[in-house]
Amino acid sequence: MSKLSKQLVTLARQGGGSFKTVADRSRIASRFPARLATLNIQIRDIKHIKTKHIIGYVNSRRAENISKRTLQNEMSAIRSLLSVAGRTTLADPHHPQLSNEALNIGGASREGTKVAIPDEKLQAVISLVSEKDKGVMLAVQLSRYLGLRTEETVQSSKSLKRWKQSVLKGDERVRVVFGTKGGRPRDTTVVQREKIISVLNAAIKYCDENNGRLIDKPTLHASIDRYRNIVREAGLTGKYAPHSLRYAYAREAVIYHTEKGMSEEEARAMVSMDLGHGDGRGDYVVRVYNKVDPE
Repeated sequence: MSKLSKQLVTLARQGGGSFKTVADRSRIASRFPARLATLNIQIRDIKHIKTKHIIGYVNSRRAENISKRTLQNEMSAIRSLLSVAGRTTLADPHHPQLSNEALNIGGASREGTKVAIPDEKLQAVISLVSEKDKGVMLAVQLSRYLGLRTEETVQSSKSLKRWKQSVLKGDERVRVVFGTKGGRPRDTTVVQREKIISVLNAAIKYCDENNGRLIDKPTLHASIDRYRNIVREAGLTGKYAPHSLRYAYAREAVIYHTEKGMSEEEARAMVSMDLGHGDGRGDYVVRVYNKVDPE
């Protein structure tokens, strides 16, 4: 690893954020100097990075037909690195040459292309995953029926027994603590009570027999990689990427809350909180999470 790469990866870790945010930023921190090297740009320190170097990087990535949304995320990571390093002028998102608009990567929608996974597709995925790793199979179901993000899913083994106690005593919601975005605990509504009790029982039994883990790997990073690789091979890709499990939960939760007597607006706000977005993003939840598969 080059001196610049080591420097950028260190800055990526110092930038803070969730495990996934730091991991993604670190990956970009490694890619950036490697790409500059292929462009015959030799830089050994972040203080030598110039506007033209960043423009060259983005142009080379655009030439690979990388989506605007991905490039926006990459520029956000690069700005974070520059900001932590004190290069505040280059880090300014309104920089006349380095803003998203100036780089011709502005205007992409954040809504993505994923849709709620249908039950028949979910069952096919579960069947395929169960042949390779029962722990991952159970993790997929926890994600689907509690609306968990990937990191929350992988770390859910730490909370299974507490969740079971909450559900059995009739609590409407269970608290998600580990792996949450920004480290902020959240409560998520139990929609299919009997289904989640069954999954929790199976998951607790599995963990008791497998070193207390759903995914039996020595580190969190390795566990997340194991989970993602297996579900990808089983068909959770594209519009049915792992986040589609949360989309399915969200659609179901909106119906659940309205049937409990909430107005549509209240139900949207509640589901937004169930997902960890806060009560002000109800319209976003309906627009994005409740999209209908055109097929």
